[in-house]
Amino acid sequence: MYGRHFFEAVIRGNLDLGRPDRVSLLFPTRLNRRTPPPGLGYKTRVITYGVAPSLHVEFKHSHVKQYFKEQRALRTETTINDPLDFQRTKGLETLPHLRAVGRQINAKLLEVERVADEAVPAPSFFERLQLPTFSPTGQRVSALRFGDPRAQALFGALCHFGHLPTGFRNGDLRPLVAALLGRNLANYSAGAMTYDLRRLRLHGVIRRIPHSLRYTLTADGMRAALLYTTLYRRLRRPQTATRVPPPQFPSRLEAALRNLDTTLQELWTQAKPAA
Repeated sequence: MYGRHFFEAVIRGNLDLGRPDRVSLLFPTRLNRRTPPPGLGYKTRVITYGVAPSLHVEFKHSHVKQYFKEQRALRTETTINDPLDFQRTKGLETLPHLRAVGRQINAKLLEVERVADEAVPAPSFFERLQLPTFSPTGQRVSALRFGDPRAQALFGALCHFGHLPTGFRNGDLRPLVAALLGRNLANYSAGAMTYDLRRLRLHGVIRRIPHSLRYTLTADGMRAALLYTTLYRRLRRPQTATRVPPPQFPSRLEAALRNLDTTLQELWTQAKPAA
């Protein structure tokens, strides 16, 4: 998800790479009055095939293409269609030189984009929750995706403990999660709760209190819990009552939650499409 956003920001920030005064940043040959322009002139092309955009820059008969391959990695390809664009002969013995030129062009393009990358925002905590993470030992930890019933139940249950300085234990959270999932407690085992606590901890939602079996929410975890539960209620379940009684918060916190709920409702009213 973030990789696609990054590449689209790269395209927006480098639409002028095909201009004569910019194309010389990439290609090792100087431009002069006798340099033949590309067949379609100097320009940067952004081509969309389906929903996958690609960036194209041309120089003489050569061509640089960049795209987000298989939604996983940024791929850069340089095609030299005429060796005379960069040297005086076409012999096969010059192939290593042409390969070096191509690598130099690719590296230069990435260097130019890296300089402009400061304007690309880093993914937010909410966005990172939508992707798997890894434990310190390299083990994959599944994502906590918005709208997933188990993730929604976890965050809904966590809202009950955000104001408690002593935190909570496995046994405190488990009945609430089971109720929000619509399961009997026997169908949501202590082992499953332990697995979910580990997911929450490695994603930075909760932290373990040292020398104890209790957990507390992090600041980002509290924000995520409120965002998940409030947005889900507004977007997916506007008329449905919760399955468990709402927690009794202190008056100042209750006022802050009402203010958050009102603000989110106003934002949703402004953003939702007309009927």
